[in-house]
Amino acid sequence: MTITDPAAEAQVRADDRAHVFHSWSAQALIDPLPVAGGGGATFWDYSGNRYLDFASQLVNLNLGHQHPDLVEAIQRQAGELATIQPAMANGTRGELARLISEVAPAGMSKVFFTNGGADANENAVRMARLVTGKRKVLAMYRSYHGNTSTAITLTGDPRRWANEPADASVVHFFGPYAYRSAFHSASEEEETARALEHLEQTIILEGASTIGAIILETVVGTNGVLVPPPGYLPGVRALCDKYGIVYIADEVMVGFGRIGEWFAVDAFDVVPDLITFAKGINSGYVPLGGVVISDAIASHFDTVTFPGGLTYSGHPLACAPGIATFEVFRRDGILERVRDLGERVVGPRLREMTEKHPSIGEVRGRGLFWAIELVRDRETREPLVPFNAAGADAAPMAAFAAACKKAGLWPFTHFNRVHVAPPLVITEDELVRGLDIIDEALTVADEAATA
Repeated sequence: MTITDPAAEAQVRADDRAHVFHSWSAQALIDPLPVAGGGGATFWDYSGNRYLDFASQLVNLNLGHQHPDLVEAIQRQAGELATIQPAMANGTRGELARLISEVAPAGMSKVFFTNGGADANENAVRMARLVTGKRKVLAMYRSYHGNTSTAITLTGDPRRWANEPADASVVHFFGPYAYRSAFHSASEEEETARALEHLEQTIILEGASTIGAIILETVVGTNGVLVPPPGYLPGVRALCDKYGIVYIADEVMVGFGRIGEWFAVDAFDVVPDLITFAKGINSGYVPLGGVVISDAIASHFDTVTFPGGLTYSGHPLACAPGIATFEVFRRDGILERVRDLGERVVGPRLREMTEKHPSIGEVRGRGLFWAIELVRDRETREPLVPFNAAGADAAPMAAFAAACKKAGLWPFTHFNRVHVAPPLVITEDELVRGLDIIDEALTVADEAATA
């Protein structure tokens, strides 16, 4: 469907600029695109321009725009029971909790629902602190865990800086990143061993008796699509067991099919104590997140009150499309197609681009979650733009993004990277077309790299 409606666009733009306060933005320096509609892996504006959504909006639109099954589930639920407070039992909420626990690792049979990923991480940390009696939490520098007080402190990237101080009981450490190893590793095996040694030393120096939890994105998302090397996550699990620390897996971005698994931990042979989720559970159609809780932690609160709650915890209108998501995944073989497209289409094509474009330093990823790291020089690995670049410093990445948009693709860029994260329902033809657009747009990055 293509819409051309200049009057509607003008009204949307006027209302937005006059009254909407946007996140992470200097308000007078932005010009948000007025979006008229969407379907599947595509959305469009009021001028008739269509864009392949290679960001899945914010890597949450796993089943695409306006999926009929999810829309119908919301409509049906609204007709039956639009809302109910969380202290009461509700069939929709209970069914979704059961479905989640059935695909979670063994021994994780309880779900606490939240409104999104940030408050999922907040409550997971609260649970860990209450169960262990220890307040300190370790988190990676290259991470994003949300914008609420503890979650933004857990976050390692620059979005934390302006929000400091917040939770003084957070300590950051270096996780594995073989391409830019902080440990001067020459192989994935060395990276795993040295990263785990660094983490253990951090635990020892901070005092294991003070550390309640370690929180990790199973695959680091916005900060690089960093797939953990073999053995790293099981090594973290072992350290947590050794020192009596709760292991929290943040799967807000990678849960529910993004890498071809219900939960990404399933791909790395590890069972955490708590898993946080949001985004893909219902493709963000209605805000929803949560914490999957190990039976050991859940049992702590059998006779001890959990001091937390949310008015909209497990909202029926949010849970209904979550149930539909499970139905669609199983009926349409979503997990299998994600693994297939990642292995057969995306991975080979990105590696082919690496041979062609001098601006590509490395490609990495899994399923439908990949990063292309852009550099000025392959030998020195100097990033195409500086860390946390803005304004003129970020011009090469802005030019690349503009080239993608002009060709009909909406990219996900962060620092010196472009991420490939389309809806999981994207057709193979659309996926190839999107990769073609990225391939062509990389000539802009090549010019900056060789300048």
